[in-house]
Amino acid sequence: MSQLPEFLFDGPADAAVTVVLAHGAGAPMDSPFMVAFAEGLAARGLRVARFEFPYMTQRRATGKKRQPDRAPVLEATWLNVIDHLGANKLVIGGKSMGGRIASMVADAAGVRGLVCLGYPFHPPGKPEKTRTAHLAELRTPTLILQGTRDSLGNAEAVAGYTLSPAIRLHWLEDGDHGFKPRKASGRTEAGNWAEAIEALADFTRGL
Repeated sequence: MSQLPEFLFDGPADAAVTVVLAHGAGAPMDSPFMVAFAEGLAARGLRVARFEFPYMTQRRATGKKRQPDRAPVLEATWLNVIDHLGANKLVIGGKSMGGRIASMVADAAGVRGLVCLGYPFHPPGKPEKTRTAHLAELRTPTLILQGTRDSLGNAEAVAGYTLSPAIRLHWLEDGDHGFKPRKASGRTEAGNWAEAIEALADFTRGL
């Protein structure tokens, strides 16, 4: 079994649901995005746990940028986290890669729900290499929060994918992969983040 990572916790320890969030490929668990979501959910009465994959822990220790671990390591880390915290009270997910890996273990782990904050439906610049096969069969109640102009899966592209009926999509208007809109849209990054946090909180209340 992989080594248990260290956690950052926000919100009440006695909350009925704990939302576990993993970071994306490039930024750590204390990036502005991750902090905003953890604090926003905690303010709505949810317990939030954040952790880092081994490569990010090593990057933090050495200061040297590293490529993400291979999928088996990422999945083993997630399963270890779920086993430690208790699957029956967990909604798992995270930013981009963190959410994608969570989606690959959610059914087997038996968690209550799954949330993806900007799902990478395909690699950058490679729309033909979709990462959707397992999403067609997913049984875990799922919320995908996605910017309408996400370069890794925009509204037009996602409309053509076959997704499980267990998956609910919530679109952040004019948002990119981090939900940031263009200034001309009249929307703000903070506004899209707040909308996404509220949608995520509502989703957990219905589980």
